[in-house]
Amino acid sequence: MAPYHPPSGGRGDKLRLDFNENTIGCSEKVTQFLVEHLVENDLAVYPEYSAARRELAAFFRVGEDEFALTNGTDEAIQVLINTYVDDDDDVLILKPAYAMYKFYAEVAGASVREIAYRLGSLAFPIAELLGAIRPETKAILISNPNNPTGTGVDHEGIIRILKRAPHAAVLIDEAYYEFSGVTALGMLKEYPNLFVSRTFSKVYGMAALRIGCLFTQAANVAWLQKAQSPYSVNALAVLAARAAIRDTQYIERYVGEILAARELLYVGLEKLNIPYIKSQGNFVLTQMGDRAIEIRDALRARGVLVRDRSYEIDGCVRITVGTKDQMRHLLKELEDLWRRK
Repeated sequence: MAPYHPPSGGRGDKLRLDFNENTIGCSEKVTQFLVEHLVENDLAVYPEYSAARRELAAFFRVGEDEFALTNGTDEAIQVLINTYVDDDDDVLILKPAYAMYKFYAEVAGASVREIAYRLGSLAFPIAELLGAIRPETKAILISNPNNPTGTGVDHEGIIRILKRAPHAAVLIDEAYYEFSGVTALGMLKEYPNLFVSRTFSKVYGMAALRIGCLFTQAANVAWLQKAQSPYSVNALAVLAARAAIRDTQYIERYVGEILAARELLYVGLEKLNIPYIKSQGNFVLTQMGDRAIEIRDALRARGVLVRDRSYEIDGCVRITVGTKDQMRHLLKELEDLWRRK
């Protein structure tokens, strides 16, 4: 196994367009809520989840027993794998995809098979994935929309996967749901093999707090909790999540801004003749060829961070979509560098 080493140092004073984070910060109502409700004694006791469970269940329109609070999506993946996957079990993931799917499957000793996104378009390989499912497949891990490609699978495709693999735990990771609008949450009651994860690290702007949810049928949650630490989500994160879901206007404004900025980025890339893949997320995968590393490093020197993905797809650089002003700043710097051929 290769350890996962995200290049996360020295980012605080730069324009962060490398990790698909919220680029302006969380709602101010989150920090206000923390100040108003946090007292010294709260940090001396183990966290209490009952109020958060009630509010999150109502917000996501699920039962209080139909989800587990997790330490970000990473723990959701880990707990699912620890619950359902043993040594040498068959696990399917897509390629390229979020690195932690393969990471946790390998830690569990699984036999991991990777299905490639379609060459060129990087479209979701629905036929190829369906053809790869075996009766003994134990888990299928899918990001929808996918990071780093930005492409996704529709409701019909999700249903076909669930029906083809009735004995496998099928995870639909919806970290970027707010930008795509496609969710499998409404399918939970019909499909006992469905698991859906959501995170507060992206649109909600709370990546530092590490909190997410893993949704599934109540019987599955009972099994998941056997494989999960009882206090893995800290008290600050729980308070912040309660405040975050209340400020729906902030989320609507931010999502609207990002979708408009994504269009602006498309136009700018087209003017520079830089190919890209249309995205359903808050990021765009660009194709910069043999200049990928050069451009990434030159932008960093100018205070703009983007993520090289050429180690997975030749010549590709992923750009997080920020506000329209942030995209204008990026495009100004990129144009100056790109034309210096």
